[in-house]
Amino acid sequence: MKKGFTLLELIVVIIIIGILATLGLTQYTAVVEKSRSAEAKAILGEVRTAQVAYKLEQSAYTTTMTDLYVSVPTACASTHYFAYTFSSNVATATRCTTGSAGKSPGGATASTITINYDTGAWSGTAGYY
Repeated sequence: MKKGFTLLELIVVIIIIGILATLGLTQYTAVVEKSRSAEAKAILGEVRTAQVAYKLEQSAYTTTMTDLYVSVPTACASTHYFAYTFSSNVATATRCTTGSAGKSPGGATASTITINYDTGAWSGTAGYY
């Protein structure tokens, strides 16, 4: 009697490993994207703190980032995963889906994270805030 595995047993094992790898990669990608939202939360938190301080001094929020002395990319850059926009009382981070330096992989989906300066309430695409 020969010892070893049959071709059918090997194929079944390969199929099972393939299914597990697919599930693992999908979950890994989701976790990585969610962790990248930490960048947006940190920057939006800094912006909110600066806006609140500005409002205490000037009695209104500013839409000019140079007034806040906070370094925030307003367009997709190779150093950040999000681009940021500001209005009278809301800051929004929009996920870059194109770019360079690996900051915007092809699997990135367009998503947003928003913070309201007055209430501190977060909103945006589900799973990101």
